Amino acid sequence: MPIADFSLDGKVAIVTGGSRGIGRSIAIGLAEAGADVAIAARKPEALEEAVGAVQATGRRALAVPTNVRELDSLQALVDQTKAELGRVDILVNNAATNPVFGPVDNVDERAWDVVMNTNVKSAFFLAKAAREAMKEHGEGGSVINVSSVGGIRASAQLPIYSISKAAIIMMTQVLATQWGEDNIRVNCIAPGLIKTDFSRALWDTGEAAGAESSDVALGRIGMPNEMAGGVVYLASPASSFVTGQTLVLDGGGIL
Repeated sequence: MPIADFSLDGKVAIVTGGSRGIGRSIAIGLAEAGADVAIAARKPEALEEAVGAVQATGRRALAVPTNVRELDSLQALVDQTKAELGRVDILVNNAATNPVFGPVDNVDERAWDVVMNTNVKSAFFLAKAAREAMKEHGEGGSVINVSSVGGIRASAQLPIYSISKAAIIMMTQVLATQWGEDNIRVNCIAPGLIKTDFSRALWDTGEAAGAESSDVALGRIGMPNEMAGGVVYLASPASSFVTGQTLVLDGGGIL
């Protein structure tokens, strides 16, 4: 057995928000490391494309149309993954939304509920359901939550999103302290500005991209594929003594 074992052979992963952007790259990265992957998202067309990309690695892939704001849909995601792929070993809570930009004065109750239910509530209850599936085979597992540098350093442009992502970091720590006895590790990544459709408003002009890059040690914004390696590490035996941690993947913006 290698000292640093990054293999996910024989493992089954669930990735929410896995049809595009960071989630799609994570799903492919996990498959490249040997995992079969259930991809959850709302739009069937994008799901099928992502499934094809995972299958191109030689691994099994499952498309599960999922509304993460519905608890029954989350349980169905876990149940379908077990039924068709055999088990659950890895959960990546990546699904998120942000319908409001600008000052908190722009935030109404509906926007607050949409952000919190999508970004925090869904991750919590899906993690609970995945834990039960992991306990069935008794070999432990890994939950990886996707936060943001906005959860570490307040964002004036994304205030409620920042609050939700700070909650994800604390949720990671709380679950890690309670689930270690089941050999279930819970960790988190915190991406910086990544070039995805989700963050287009923050990088889609040269001026905006330049301003963001000037605050980063590597002098550029990140790409979705650069997030996958950190997740593979946290999902694999290479990180077997790591839990409750947040890995910042921002090119050196928070130093």
